[in-house]
Amino acid sequence: MSNVPSDLKYAKSHEWVRVSGDTAVVGITDHAQHELTDIVFVELPAVGRKVKVGEACAVVESVKTASDIYSPVSGEITAVNPAVVDNPALVNTAPDTDGWFYKIKLSNPAELNALLSPAEYQKQIGG
Repeated sequence: MSNVPSDLKYAKSHEWVRVSGDTAVVGITDHAQHELTDIVFVELPAVGRKVKVGEACAVVESVKTASDIYSPVSGEITAVNPAVVDNPALVNTAPDTDGWFYKIKLSNPAELNALLSPAEYQKQIGG
């Protein structure tokens, strides 16, 4: 099992959050991309969309299946990563860096407290 980056917080549904001020970057975990296998398509939410924690807001399709991506926090989408739309394989090769999905302006930063720490997430995935 790969190492879980220490600067991230995790949802039980395998999304990660990297917070900077009142904005968070969201993507899926290395574990999730590994389970999905080769990702061939990514659909991202529209900039300006407001999402609630736990709401399906993006879709990834792999050679195996299509999966909803759930927002780990509530807020407004402020940017999306066009690189993963143009090159979905980035989600496989760099899931916790260049393969990010969207940026969100946090509407309730306290929701971050409900997310898993790197150690808790590693334990959840059996690492």
